[in-house]
Amino acid sequence: MKRQLPKVHDLAPLMKFKKPEFDAKKRRLDAALTIEDLRRIAKRRTPKAAFDYTDGSAEAEISIGRAREAFADIQFNPAILRDVSKVSTGWEVLGAPVSLPFGIAPTGFTRMMQTEGEIAGAHAAARAGIPFSLSTMGTASIEDVQEANPQGRNWFQLYMWKERERSMALVDRAAKAGYDSLLVTVDVPVAGARLRDKRNGMSIPPALTPGTVLNALPRPSWWIDFLTTEPLAFASLDRWSGTVAELLDTMFDPTVTFDDLAWIRDQWPGKIVVKGIQTVADAQAVVNLGVDGIVLSNHGGRQLDRAPIPFHLLPDVAREVGSDTEVLLDTGIMSGADIVAAIALGARFTLIGRAYLYGLMAGGEAGVNRAVDILAEQVERTMRLLGVTSLEELTPAHVTQLTRLAPR
Repeated sequence: MKRQLPKVHDLAPLMKFKKPEFDAKKRRLDAALTIEDLRRIAKRRTPKAAFDYTDGSAEAEISIGRAREAFADIQFNPAILRDVSKVSTGWEVLGAPVSLPFGIAPTGFTRMMQTEGEIAGAHAAARAGIPFSLSTMGTASIEDVQEANPQGRNWFQLYMWKERERSMALVDRAAKAGYDSLLVTVDVPVAGARLRDKRNGMSIPPALTPGTVLNALPRPSWWIDFLTTEPLAFASLDRWSGTVAELLDTMFDPTVTFDDLAWIRDQWPGKIVVKGIQTVADAQAVVNLGVDGIVLSNHGGRQLDRAPIPFHLLPDVAREVGSDTEVLLDTGIMSGADIVAAIALGARFTLIGRAYLYGLMAGGEAGVNRAVDILAEQVERTMRLLGVTSLEELTPAHVTQLTRLAPR
């Protein structure tokens, strides 16, 4: 083989140096290619108590692990030789269009994770053309979220309190602010045992201990933001000083029944969705009350550990009630492929909670945008590789649920 010294003019086209990015936030977010990448960035940048509140679940954290395993344990069945040059990732959900088959789930204490909080999520939702859900335990007001997403879709998540009139006052405010859907959460009669929070001494506001201060030293930007912005408080509640579990057990009503759900249905002028369905029988029962949708959810594994896996429930629930109501799903979603699998098996829509919060902790509003973009890119690519051009073309035949856990 004849060898020669390379010539500069031959090498030049092959050696193009990447332009350096001097914006540190943009550099780290651009390097994040998956939601797990954002999670790792979030963990580095967020104090342990706040990160663990987001990342953790109840007791031994079996439920969230099983939910993610359920998505991992699928086989896609692609069709070949289809024209997928153009793909549509939107359709109508709860009476209005969405650009993507996922929206932002309601999350509490959001400004504790990163001070831009719900407003960052509302802005990101407006940009992407997807709904934003505000929690009863949110740290931005109903009105401030509406102002941040004035032309988009805002949903309000309701916990029933022991003081019913206070709960319904929030519902009335949401209706007046133009929120189009109410998510009534039914799986929190009492607080789940979130052991990471107890071990971290997690309270609202965060308590400063020697361990907290030590953990904060390598994360000065979080503390600068936290200490130089408006004090953390619940936008819909009075200020609280104590643990999250104590707050839930003090405020929330464990006596709520199907009769109360029917009563709430009569108070709300828009679409009503019941969040926290975990059996086929309960799905059928609430559909019989005339609700517009249900969310198959075990609260991200944060309530009853070893609860049913929403993704495993999906085919049976969709088959039983899918023609009568819209079936939504959350818990365990970490990729656009997870979302496509859920739509194929009968979900009309999905909600992302932790995935959005990892982005928030990784880089504020820009991080939420990155999380949404990652999921959107993955949804579209998965659809193309499956050989479908619209959500309507996805069917159960595109997904095989493999067995790792099966009842005896």
